[in-house]
Amino acid sequence: MEPPEEELAAAEKLIMRWDSTASEEARDRMIFDGGDREEAERYLRAVDEIQRSMDSAAVSDAAAAEDADSAKVNGASAIQIAMARLEDEFRNILINQTNVIETDSLVDPNSSINSSSYHSRTSSVEEFNVDQEFLKDKVEDQNNEDQSREDATETPSRGSSGSGSCSRSSAFRSMSSIREIELIPADAVHDLRSIAERMISAEYLRECVQVYGSVRKSAIDSSFRRLGLEKLSIGDIQRLDWEALETKIRRWIRAAKVCVRVLFSSEKSLCEQIFEGLGKDSNGNNAEDVCFMETVKGPAIQLFNFAEAISISRRSPEKLFKILDLHDALLDLLPDVETVFASNLAESVRVQAAEIQTRLAEAVRGILSEFESAVQREPSKVPVPGGTIHPLTRYVMNYISLISDYKQTLVELIVSKPSMGSRYSNDPAAPEIEFPEIDNNLSPLAVHLIWIIAILLANLDGKSKHYKDASLTHLFIMNNVHYIVQKIKGSPELREMIGDDYLKRLTGKFRHAATNYQRATWVRVLYCLRDEGLHVSGSFSSGVSKTALRERFKTFNSMFEDVHRTQASWLIPDPQLREELRISIAEKLIPAYRSFLGRFRGHIESGRHPEMYIKYSVEDLEAAVLDFFEGYPASLHMRRRSQG
Repeated sequence: MEPPEEELAAAEKLIMRWDSTASEEARDRMIFDGGDREEAERYLRAVDEIQRSMDSAAVSDAAAAEDADSAKVNGASAIQIAMARLEDEFRNILINQTNVIETDSLVDPNSSINSSSYHSRTSSVEEFNVDQEFLKDKVEDQNNEDQSREDATETPSRGSSGSGSCSRSSAFRSMSSIREIELIPADAVHDLRSIAERMISAEYLRECVQVYGSVRKSAIDSSFRRLGLEKLSIGDIQRLDWEALETKIRRWIRAAKVCVRVLFSSEKSLCEQIFEGLGKDSNGNNAEDVCFMETVKGPAIQLFNFAEAISISRRSPEKLFKILDLHDALLDLLPDVETVFASNLAESVRVQAAEIQTRLAEAVRGILSEFESAVQREPSKVPVPGGTIHPLTRYVMNYISLISDYKQTLVELIVSKPSMGSRYSNDPAAPEIEFPEIDNNLSPLAVHLIWIIAILLANLDGKSKHYKDASLTHLFIMNNVHYIVQKIKGSPELREMIGDDYLKRLTGKFRHAATNYQRATWVRVLYCLRDEGLHVSGSFSSGVSKTALRERFKTFNSMFEDVHRTQASWLIPDPQLREELRISIAEKLIPAYRSFLGRFRGHIESGRHPEMYIKYSVEDLEAAVLDFFEGYPASLHMRRRSQG
């Protein structure tokens, strides 16, 4: 066994041989890069020997002080050279031994549940710009577009009942989420830990951490790029238009889960494998925690800055569903964030994520309030042709249907009921809103939805007054309230929230409008088919005034033709409602006309030109009624009474 002095000299000689500043061979080769494992072990033992020598010199007695000082100086020089060499070796292993992350590893399997269905569903809501007039395009184009959206939203969804359905937020709820992957092979990890142990023992923790962090951050940056995460400031994000942001939000939700559950968790595991138990920094933080935060703090801030920018952006109704998706995704990630960023050093990341989730919740509540106000203020005054469903009605009810699709989340976020009565009393132009009496057991969210419908009804009532024809006013209200009822019935979650009591009131409202329509249109037509005024005074039982009778037939013909010409171009889009109203009209009109024709036909046919007065048969009227409410003009192709 060599004496200690010779061992130390041999150790220093080995260190100097691998001094890259003094040897070309040392510059061109890496100790841990070749197949000579023994050389790597000898180098580490040499570092240990020098370190022991320095430690021994530090505790030597006064008698050996001069020799100790000399040993410390020589040892310090050798250690500096060794640390520089180990730093290079550390960096080289990190760079060259990093595993290529497969694309499949950058996918969170827990996030695939229903993701495509709810993203396509939420993207169906188009922008409702409260700063501009809502109705700018042709109503027919808008109706076609809205009808397509309606069809899409009536397909089975997360909120639908049935064995295959699940709640809205179950798309984000997962049982086991964190999945670590091997970033560096195990033998390379062993070498890294061996090097880190020597550097930290020599009080080179800061240098070790800086090298580690710079290399691993580059690897994370590469993964970020593959995930589609861009380096954007909060200002950059807020300057993007909403359409671009929607795409980025979808991408962020997928990427954030991978970052927290796969990338960051794997980085934490790697830091623990290399640095755990090797020491602490000057502030008492464990080396593995220091190294982990040095590596991921910047990327984590970059990741969460996006969600933060969305949470503090301008609130508008079209953003609600994407913000809800963002809120739910972040809410689901918080337990994983707490796990991955559990150390005291990582508290800022935990706090940032939790605060963003809180701000997103506040944004949701603010947007819902803004939507209520936007529905009330929607300014269009041009009547939709034919009294059909107003685009505002379609938009609001599709919006509400999507709100109900997020019931589980919103029930937790909307905890206070709207304040009715004076809510919009400061706006003198606002229509008066009649809020119905409702069940006190309804959730605050349900009350908000009923309140939105009440605001919509008040707005529609104001729009109905722009029709000059009272019959069309009632038809417009009937169409729109019926549409509201059908949308509620078509969504089990929405119907459950709103309740059957309010649904019955809405049903009564559209039926009342249908009755008012019939009175406004057909009472005056049927009035022509009465007997009063046709009999000669004094001979009630037998005398009929042919002049009055002819005039009565002419009046009926004229009025019916006018109604037919006008109301054939009116539109009831719902086939069942259209048929029901036609049947109701026929049940009143046809028997009355048949009876009138039966009583007075002979009086007309016995005179001249009877075809001028009895223009239509009962069958002609029955056929004509089928032209009503189709949405386009129709001619009376009726059979004239054949003359003998």
